[in-house]
Amino acid sequence: MNRMLGIIDATAFRPEIEDLTLHRSLAAIPFAGRYRLIDFVLSNMVNSEIDSVAIFPKYSYRSLMDHIGSGKQWDLNRKKDGLFFFPSPHLHNEYDEFGSFRQFSDHLDFFLRSTQEYAVITNSYTVCNIDYKQVLNRHIENRCDITEVRQNGESLQMYIMSTKLLMDLIEDKTKTGCKTLTDIILENRKSLTICDYEFTGYAAVIDSMDSYYKHSLEMLNPAIWNEVFLSDRPILTKAKDEPPTKYGKSSSVKNSLIANGCKIEGTVENSIIFRGVHIGKDTVIKNSVIMQKTTIGDNCLLEHIIADKDVKILNSSQLNGTEEKPHVLRKKTIQGAMMNS
Repeated sequence: MNRMLGIIDATAFRPEIEDLTLHRSLAAIPFAGRYRLIDFVLSNMVNSEIDSVAIFPKYSYRSLMDHIGSGKQWDLNRKKDGLFFFPSPHLHNEYDEFGSFRQFSDHLDFFLRSTQEYAVITNSYTVCNIDYKQVLNRHIENRCDITEVRQNGESLQMYIMSTKLLMDLIEDKTKTGCKTLTDIILENRKSLTICDYEFTGYAAVIDSMDSYYKHSLEMLNPAIWNEVFLSDRPILTKAKDEPPTKYGKSSSVKNSLIANGCKIEGTVENSIIFRGVHIGKDTVIKNSVIMQKTTIGDNCLLEHIIADKDVKILNSSQLNGTEEKPHVLRKKTIQGAMMNS
């Protein structure tokens, strides 16, 4: 119990998904109808009995802070340990790489005060449901210095090591020339015992628009959904009290996720609709992701669309992307029929 310290590197910036990160960090991107990407990482830690979690953000983190708040939804609003938020004090290039020791060294006092024997270090944008207690048990049994979680030969950017080793690596970064966790893995396999842990469950790394669209629609597959959303290891998120969705007499919904607070008067197929979305009469939406409080007028046709929050689509609009390249509408965009012509 209470043996692991959670560390979430939320400094990542990816130009490939910039349309969704103009007003938020990568960790705060909405996903699967009612969640944010950070929810999966935080929930995995809490479900693994990690009571102390530190988040290290860098870019546009106001939305992330608003979503997480005090950590109450994850039972992290504690007098002892709990949730810690450590924004980068400098916009230095060294912060742009995952697991930068420079970003950790700016808050070294946090590590010195921590009493946990082991540290779990992860990125902020991998969707999965993993039990870090199992990873820790393997780490201890094999007497590893560092355990890296991988899937099909690819790193999931999840690591377990002793907190003491982590502090040594942070303090010795100038001597060793290793500035990130990746440097350590690549250059110290002879001096350190570095083990791999093969994760066999569903895992999705959301770091581009293509991966966001692909993995979002994968949530419509019941088999995948059941691998991520487990009753005994729930994915927790910020609670919002909203009424049930209202369906009009002429509405039709097939193979879709519909969140609370929506008003559906048209047709929705193979799509994900977030909270508070209004879809007008005779409107057809297919293979799309429509985020919070978007309003879509009457007689519209949308296919292969990603609409960010608070988008307004006027009557009789037709918008089409492709499976390979979905059409993206940025936050608070107003799209009208005349604009399409």
